[in-house]
Parts: sequence; C-alpha cells; structure tokens
Amino acid sequence: MKKYALTGFLILCTGVLLAQDKFFTKSGKIYFDASAKLEKVEATSHSVIAVMDTKTGAIQFAVMMKGFEFEKALMQEHFNENYVESDKYPKSEFTGQIVNNKEINYAKDGVYAAKVSGKLTLHGQTKDVSAAGKITVKNGKIQVDSDFEVLLSDFKIDIPGLVKENISNDTKISVECQLEPLKG
Repeated sequence: MKKYALTGFLILCTGVLLAQDKFFTKSGKIYFDASAKLEKVEATSHSVIAVMDTKTGAIQFAVMMKGFEFEKALMQEHFNENYVESDKYPKSEFTGQIVNNKEINYAKDGVYAAKVSGKLTLHGQTKDVSAAGKITVKNGKIQVDSDFEVLLSDFKIDIPGLVKENISNDTKISVECQLEPLKG
C-alpha cells in the first residue's frame, strides 16, 4: 500500500512541477490595422487564449474572429460575413516555437528579445510566420508582445474591387498577452 501511495505522490508532484513550466491567459489582446488612404480599418479582441511552455518554448494563440470589435458596427458585420467568413472559419490560431528560448531566463525578472516561428491559420489557410517579440518576466508572470505583418491575399481573403482602396492588403498585427502560471 505504501508503494502505491508513494508512486501516486511522485506522479502528483511531477504534474505540479510540469505545470510550473506552463503559462496561460484567456484575456490576451490582438489588434489589427488594415487601414488604407481612404479609411481607417482597425479592430481589437481582448479574448485571446494563449498557452506557453517555458521549458520547450512552445507557444500557441487562438482568437475567435467574432471577438474583434470595430469602431463601426457595419464594418464589423462586413468583416465577419464577407471577408473572414467567421461562421465558416470561426477562429484564427498560431502554433509555434520561441526559437531563442534558451536565451530567456524565466526565473529572473527582466525583458528579453524573442524570436518566434510557427504556423498561422486564418480563413482556412495556414502559412509560416516568423516574428520578433519581447518577453517580460515580472513577479512570476510573463508578458508577451509582438508586432508583425501579414498579407490578406496570402490567406485568400478577397477584397472586392469597390472597396479595394479602403482596405490594405498589408495588415499590421499586434499581440499583447500577460500569462500566469497554469494551475494544475
């Protein structure tokens, strides 16, 4: 009986130790800007789910497309119905690696440059994406920030000719997520 109790205790401890390497949020922020000369086209979502494993450098983000909020309700409707087709493709995901993970000391407060590489899925299309970012470690929490650009055409998001001058194909994306230790 003692043998089984010890085995159970060791398994439990291992799970707790492994959980300390994992960080999580469900309230991250993604902002995008596809503005062109004639119109401001920007939106923000505050419901990004992110998971990060500091041991391996694995990182994942997911956002529901209908979670993006626009300044104009009509623009939000067109975004969801005509461009990203949110009913057909309800979420966007990024799965990747922090390429220079070994250079980041997650046990010490500080600001670290990060290089991330992975696959971004949007509108049913998956593309390789690499970006520079910043990881801030402070009081046991991790702040992840990155800015990068994508082309809407790479993800087969068609902009009709009538509004082509209102929406830029080059879209700037900013990610800000504060992750806390995943409680296991």
